[in-house]
Amino acid sequence: MFKNISRINRNAAKAASNRSSVIRRTAIRSYSSSGEQSSSGGSGSGAAIFAGGALLTGIGLYYFNNVNHNYEGTRNQALAKVEEKLPVESGSRDYQKVYNAIVDILETEDYDDGTFAPVLLRLAWHASGTFSKYDKANPGGSNKATMRFKAEAEDGANAGLEVGRDLLNNKVKPQFPWISYGDLWTLAGVAALQEMGGPKTAWRPGRIDGTDEREAITERLPDGAKDEGHIKNIFERLGFDDEEAVCLIGAHAVGRTHKDRSGFEGPWTFSPVTFSNQFYRLLLDSDWQVKKWDGPKQYEDQETKSLMMLPTDYALRTSEKYRPIVEKYAADEDKFFSDFARAFAKLIELGVPLKQLEHSPPVFFKTSDEIEAEKESK
Repeated sequence: MFKNISRINRNAAKAASNRSSVIRRTAIRSYSSSGEQSSSGGSGSGAAIFAGGALLTGIGLYYFNNVNHNYEGTRNQALAKVEEKLPVESGSRDYQKVYNAIVDILETEDYDDGTFAPVLLRLAWHASGTFSKYDKANPGGSNKATMRFKAEAEDGANAGLEVGRDLLNNKVKPQFPWISYGDLWTLAGVAALQEMGGPKTAWRPGRIDGTDEREAITERLPDGAKDEGHIKNIFERLGFDDEEAVCLIGAHAVGRTHKDRSGFEGPWTFSPVTFSNQFYRLLLDSDWQVKKWDGPKQYEDQETKSLMMLPTDYALRTSEKYRPIVEKYAADEDKFFSDFARAFAKLIELGVPLKQLEHSPPVFFKTSDEIEAEKESK
């Protein structure tokens, strides 16, 4: 049974009080047989993030089975090579306009839960999460946008991300041909995060687009079917400590999984297009059981059977090392937001040489709500 479910409702409403208008306009949709409807100002069920092929999203952040699937996509359109070169000085580029163009295409009635935001957050996470501090020759990360290449695009962990890539490559890149794919994908992750009500997050331009398909990286992203040791190994390789690891996994607050992509099915939370600390609260306050079905092992909440947790998620609850961090973020959303902003900014710069970033100070983007408020005040 859910414990303190009324508290979850109240906190969800509070967390959503300042959510961006793009998400607030998204219609509430039914994605489960029953359960708590978030009072988050109109945000409904979420698009996929890290595990499942739609998102956060989620920045997801992000754990996937490398399974066979027949998902129809247009990923081959995103595999063309581009000339490798350093971007010009950012002073001649208006990245806020790029942000605004991304916001303009987030809302849709034809994809998942009414928004592409979660899948864009997940795209940024996966484009960056291939980094390895141990591989000096090919460290991975967001620098060369190697998910444009066939091997990485078709890695099972990236199933469904052609949705996000094609959206940005076809709708936004033509408007701003000067922006690199790595910069575009990571900027879109920041836009998705902020427009779902998440924290203001620093972003810097400077990524280049590689030309060597041999630099594509596979089998480095997290696997949701694994255990606590897998979490430690993945995030240690990325250069994150235990607190940062648990914090980044908290992006499972948004998005959902898809059986035809990761093999898993369902959303993690009742308001999966609103970024909040609800993932942690549900993980602790709900009673979970192994789902009886024909898919890979996952957990479902006993009360509604509409939510899911991956084995790696559930490991956070049972771990003596990770559980205290989960409890901290469940109790303090402001702390979670502050830590997530720092960890995500660090994530999306992994693998990018400092010399490519140091020419530009961090950019903090205005949200669509802030821009609208400025217009109304004039």
